[in-house]
Amino acid sequence: MSVFKLGELFCGPGGIAWGAVNAKCDNMDFRIEHQWATDYDRDTCDTYIRNICKNNPKSVICHDIRKLDFNVLKELGNINALAFGFPCNDYSVVGEQKGMNGVYGPLYSYGIKALNKFNPDWFLAENVGGLRNANDGKAFQRILKEMDDAGYRLVPHLYKFEEYGIPQARHRVIIIGIKNTLDTVFRVPSPEEYADCDNTCRNAIENPPISANAPNNEFTKQSSTVIDRLKCIKPGENAFTANLPEHLRLNVSGAKISQIYKRLDPNKPAYTVTGSGGGGTHIYHWSEDRALTNRERARLQTFKDDYVFCGSKESVRKQIGMAVPARGAQIIFEAVLKSFAGIEYKYVEPSLK
Repeated sequence: MSVFKLGELFCGPGGIAWGAVNAKCDNMDFRIEHQWATDYDRDTCDTYIRNICKNNPKSVICHDIRKLDFNVLKELGNINALAFGFPCNDYSVVGEQKGMNGVYGPLYSYGIKALNKFNPDWFLAENVGGLRNANDGKAFQRILKEMDDAGYRLVPHLYKFEEYGIPQARHRVIIIGIKNTLDTVFRVPSPEEYADCDNTCRNAIENPPISANAPNNEFTKQSSTVIDRLKCIKPGENAFTANLPEHLRLNVSGAKISQIYKRLDPNKPAYTVTGSGGGGTHIYHWSEDRALTNRERARLQTFKDDYVFCGSKESVRKQIGMAVPARGAQIIFEAVLKSFAGIEYKYVEPSLK
């Protein structure tokens, strides 16, 4: 089978899907097509529909997966590829790290349920790097075992997206699983060919300039205090490493998160774009005394400027932060296609370090 029909759980705004449907290899017969997707958030689903499948809106089911009858998905068409970036809240290093004991931690099980029900030829699963250590490493081992028990050979790897030309230091565990009855062998694509890419945040945001009428490009209003604080923060510094006068310092006890009022360093990839935005976590321009716009954040996530996000500014901010970098997903999917097409490519050994 050279055309893979993709089903997607926890689809988000479409970073994974964009990478999938735009993935290409030398054998043009091998490609990925959207079949169906599901997410619980209405704005997110509207964004996905607008950009991925505007001619087939009914192929996106907006529903809480814990209450979703998978037969509804099956009625939308058979799939032979599956993607699920299961919610990362309980595995993130920013947060309480409840792992399997949290509200979101067990949601991976719906990906396992989908593997057993739809039996795709292959799948892609994605989560934060913190997944490796959740519950003393037991959560990750349990997830891998259940994927193995479903009948798949697994290639888990910690992808450091800045090494692949993405203008953002974003590290994610991505697991490619191929049905163990197939001969296809997946290998982690080498980042070598991206070594000379200009992956600085300045290049991503400024080249080409964002047009005045670009969607999702509204500025965030800063208070006079925030502006005064930013004036004292140099590129690459945050509210705790900068030399701030006493009246502009933050009264924070305990852990001091490094992203608080942190300016970008224009000569490096951005730090990780997140779904949060309050309390000084918007991501701040290296020279202008302001937070980035959502369009600038979307560029750091390698979404093209014509990729329109639906919903309020706050909703869009969250969608962008939760997404997989579109171009990063494309690189991985192209390696999958090459693997099935029998096309050789440079690769590295999988690693979780």
